[in-house]
Amino acid sequence: MLSTLRTDFRIIFERDPAARNWLEVLFCYPGLQALLFHRMAHWLYVIGIPFIPRLISHIARFFTGIEIHPGAVIGRGVFIDHGMGVVIGETAIVGDYALIYQGVTLGGTGKESGKRHPTLGENVVVGAGAKVLGNLQIGNNVRIGAGSVVLRDVPSNCTVVGIPGRIIYRSGVRVAPLEHNNLPDSEAEVIRALVDRIEALEEQIQRLQPSHVSEQTPVLAGNIAVNEEEPVKDTAWCNLRDKAIQQFLDGAGI
Repeated sequence: MLSTLRTDFRIIFERDPAARNWLEVLFCYPGLQALLFHRMAHWLYVIGIPFIPRLISHIARFFTGIEIHPGAVIGRGVFIDHGMGVVIGETAIVGDYALIYQGVTLGGTGKESGKRHPTLGENVVVGAGAKVLGNLQIGNNVRIGAGSVVLRDVPSNCTVVGIPGRIIYRSGVRVAPLEHNNLPDSEAEVIRALVDRIEALEEQIQRLQPSHVSEQTPVLAGNIAVNEEEPVKDTAWCNLRDKAIQQFLDGAGI
């Protein structure tokens, strides 16, 4: 227990450049405080003490804004950064050296009994506001982008973004835990590809269309033949790169 607490304490200095001294970390980091409360509550929960573990969890939630059920299994070296709004369910398992940001939910999807919350591997990074729901297996070294909603298992060494979460990157290289902001925008990439494809098809259609030639058509006005020039009709092609789409694509940074 003491070895785990020391690891929880030291990991903050490794992963948070704002951590300056031990006194500040001990008294001003709600993530560390929530873990201290939880490890005591979890020990009481495991030995079968009723009510008291839930009370400790509730007190910790009141003081830190982080709700961890006493039944959840939290590995060593886990860092909950800022932490306000984090919810970790009863049967959740969080592997060693995971990094969890504010607003994260490791929750269930129904009222079924048994294992109903996710299992996170080692060195997992869960971005701010992300939701991981159900009895899922999240592999080692996985990065989950901020605001993502993960509803399926994720193999190791992957990056997941979007709603619902999609795997967009696979690698055998261990990711740096603090580079959770360096994520591609898969939706913007798909939209750009569709826009490029539609414009290419329009150009092909324009080349296949016959040119409009002015022709003189005789028109009878009474007994007099009058030649009128048929107006040339211009084909208006849709320009998909309008202001709204262009601003979206530019804002995606791709």
